[in-house]
Amino acid sequence: MQDFRALRTLFAVALLCLSTGLSAAIQLTPVVPSGLSSPVFAGHAGDGTNRLFIIEQAGVIRVLQPGASVPTTFLDIHTKILSGGERGLLGLAFHPGYETNGRFFVYYTRISNGDIVIAEYGVSGNPNVANTTETVLLTIPHSTYTNHNGGMLAFGSDNYLYIGVGDGGSGNDPPNNAQNINVLLGKILRVDVDHPDTGAGTPYSSPSDNPYFGATPGRDEIFSIGWRNPWRFSFDRVTTPWVQWVADVGQGAREEVDTPIVKGGNYGWRVYEGFACTGNDPSLCNPANYLFPIFDYTHSGGRCSITGGYVYRGTQGALPAGTYVYGDYCSGEIFAWDGATQTVLLDTTMNISSFGEDEQGELYVVNLGGSLSKIEPSTPCTYDIAPTSHSFGASGGTGTVGVTAGSGCNWTAVANATWIHVTSGANGSANGSVGYSVDANTSSSARSGTVTIAGKPFTVNQSGAVACTYSIAPTSAPYTKTGGTGSVAVTAPGGCGWTAVSNVAWITITGGASGSGNGTVNYSVGPYGGPSKKRNGTETIAGKTFSVQQTR
Repeated sequence: MQDFRALRTLFAVALLCLSTGLSAAIQLTPVVPSGLSSPVFAGHAGDGTNRLFIIEQAGVIRVLQPGASVPTTFLDIHTKILSGGERGLLGLAFHPGYETNGRFFVYYTRISNGDIVIAEYGVSGNPNVANTTETVLLTIPHSTYTNHNGGMLAFGSDNYLYIGVGDGGSGNDPPNNAQNINVLLGKILRVDVDHPDTGAGTPYSSPSDNPYFGATPGRDEIFSIGWRNPWRFSFDRVTTPWVQWVADVGQGAREEVDTPIVKGGNYGWRVYEGFACTGNDPSLCNPANYLFPIFDYTHSGGRCSITGGYVYRGTQGALPAGTYVYGDYCSGEIFAWDGATQTVLLDTTMNISSFGEDEQGELYVVNLGGSLSKIEPSTPCTYDIAPTSHSFGASGGTGTVGVTAGSGCNWTAVANATWIHVTSGANGSANGSVGYSVDANTSSSARSGTVTIAGKPFTVNQSGAVACTYSIAPTSAPYTKTGGTGSVAVTAPGGCGWTAVSNVAWITITGGASGSGNGTVNYSVGPYGGPSKKRNGTETIAGKTFSVQQTR
């Protein structure tokens, strides 16, 4: 335990040294202004598409395209879900290899009895619609009480799935689940979803370095213990391994944030709530046996339930890099922790159910009342791009988009289609430009894609590959012994290339040896004085044969 405490002390010192001082003010920009049904989470798939995925508590996952304000249905499993209060579809995590394997995982309470289910799904042939086939990874009994279900899923830098499980409900954890290493309630779990345990017959395995693995008493899946209701946690990806931040919802007095989360750590509940001994087990209140929060706050001013968020690593300058952003569900306040001080960034009327992060590290606020908003700097930054669209032929090409923005206004450029590439100006500040390239389209179907530049959609339209057909006129010509010159017209669709080649030495291509679309080939025929009365030669023009007959 002393080693754990030393690690936390070093981390706290490092965080304070890195702190830049919190000076930014924020505003919330509606992304989905209304229409969501009790949203409880938002996140991204890490697949380069820059889509957002939004969980609705009753059992639906929505997908929001870049620049859109109305999401569509990605997965609907409401018939499996027991929803209401703290129950429902609560968590979502995409596999680190989602772009290629299409795997993702959900956390919900089962309709039949309220047990917690961790299940796997996959994307269908349509990237915006999931397959409804389910593989249940893990079921955790939770039928006694309706509250403290936990609900967070996230992959760490070790590619293991981390699972935040509540203590089982009621108040003060009557069975003392959080301190019981033989049950999964009140824990953060860590499992390997890529290697099934054939011996145990489970579609996952437990990493061999989990603290209670194998012969060590306790459940193999447990990573840390002593949690009340770790509703939301996240990983700060600026270092390797990533640093986990956990917001643990308190009982009736204090809310806490813990970081870093160490393997085998005991974070105190139900003996401690934040830094305070609860009196549930007064004889166990020995600080040397537990790991304490990096900070906590009391239930004053209408505060009652922490909603964990993210360490800000975005590029748009909404906040100083390294700021931990979180909120309180009851007061609607959005807070920042800069390594030393809790600051109220914004006081809202929202019931903040979750925060979200996009692929650029920008943060979002999920309002249980039905909306999703983006955290942006309050300093008015206006952006314009020109042009806003461009069309390409099937062969593709390159282009440039100009960005107009105020001084100090940061922006990014991200392609939302795999066949469009940002080649320069992926990020900038104030005025600038973005270079991009478009791959050749080998399909006969036209396609359209976007690049999000300074928050604006730039649209690329590309025609499909044209079926190239060729004809020539004339197809032959006669010449006397003195020879001469001539021309052949080529008819072809635009973008269809062709060549002209003489197949005999006495016919010479003098113009139009290659071309694209309609064109003309010029040639000359040399004089003839041979023994035969005539000779025949050809040119191959656009794949067609042009014949020359010469007589003496």
